[in-house]
Amino acid sequence: MITFNYTARDTSNGKIIKSTVQAESERAAAKLLLAQDVVPLEIKEQKAGGGLFTKFTDRVSSKDKVIFTRQLATLINAGLPLAQALRTVVDQTNNKKLKSVITNIISDIEGGSTLADSFAKHPSIFNEVYIALIAAGEASGTLDNSLERIANQQEKDAEIMSKVRGAMVYPVIVLVVIGGVITFMILTVVPQIQRLFKDLHQELPFVTQIMVDLASFVTKFWWLIIILIIVGIYFLRRYIKTDNGRRVWDTLKLRMPVAGNLFQKLYMARFTRTGETLLASGVPMLEMLSIAARSANNVVVSEAINRSAERVRGGKSLSKGLATEDAIAPLVPQMISIGEQSGGIDKMMAKAASFFEAELDAAIKALSTAIEPVLMVVLAVVAGGLVAAILLPVYGLINTGALN
Repeated sequence: MITFNYTARDTSNGKIIKSTVQAESERAAAKLLLAQDVVPLEIKEQKAGGGLFTKFTDRVSSKDKVIFTRQLATLINAGLPLAQALRTVVDQTNNKKLKSVITNIISDIEGGSTLADSFAKHPSIFNEVYIALIAAGEASGTLDNSLERIANQQEKDAEIMSKVRGAMVYPVIVLVVIGGVITFMILTVVPQIQRLFKDLHQELPFVTQIMVDLASFVTKFWWLIIILIIVGIYFLRRYIKTDNGRRVWDTLKLRMPVAGNLFQKLYMARFTRTGETLLASGVPMLEMLSIAARSANNVVVSEAINRSAERVRGGKSLSKGLATEDAIAPLVPQMISIGEQSGGIDKMMAKAASFFEAELDAAIKALSTAIEPVLMVVLAVVAGGLVAAILLPVYGLINTGALN
């Protein structure tokens, strides 16, 4: 499929439309537009590329997707035909990328595709959970309810990730300040101390000599340090993208002394919220587990869910299938067991998700509160050590009379 930029006139209201459409050829693109009751005025093939800035700005945020999903749910619930509802949403969408995608989805639907299949052609924007819920909603005739559930889950996910990222802002700022202080002292103050001792024919103390050597190395080989850092980050990211690297990284996240517990709560909240949403929409148990495993975004947790799915396929209950997995918090199979007895697994998974989300929120707040004094102590120790390494030798020269 080729992407074309087009300018057209809407025959229903006479408005000029500028957007994109995907088709096999320019003629096919014109036919698609005419089928949508718009008259093409200009059609041009979209050029590849666009640069880094375009790639950064040409993205669809979680907020954009939530707004789009809620608007579509409202319009469908109001009784509008699907294609008309999507056209209305297009007019209210400001994001160019999302507007282009919705336009292509409209073309696919009018060409006979289902809404789920149309969404599935854009995996970079709509994940498997989204597509599975759309398919379940289409099959059950409750598309508006499925869209509402999708929007609710997206908001929950965005809220959780925002809290996790927010907890990391303060430590990063403090570490940057520490690095800036160390760099400033090493590159500006330490060389002056070295010249002072050299002019007085005095021998530098051991700690100060180390700092002088470090300052000399940084001054001479700063370019090498930058290259090593860039190369190191590049190969580390490449390694993490491999199967073995991803497994090591995901295992490390779960075993970190403090953050490991936080990560487990995050993955359990994601798993139970996704499971609840899928089951409530009518997605079968095994399909729910398969999708939830892929959406967990952790290899260790995903494999644990997949092993549990195999036990369920073999005849075991879901609670027993999950109970033997170390990566799954014990509360999850316990809550699911209650749901199995009462016939409401989705409701109990929703309660488990709410519990883990509340626990995650409390853990993030506690971590943020505890890390502030620790970082202040670290900053004080680093700054104090640098001052001591620089000023104490000077005081020693004064006491020995070398500066007189």
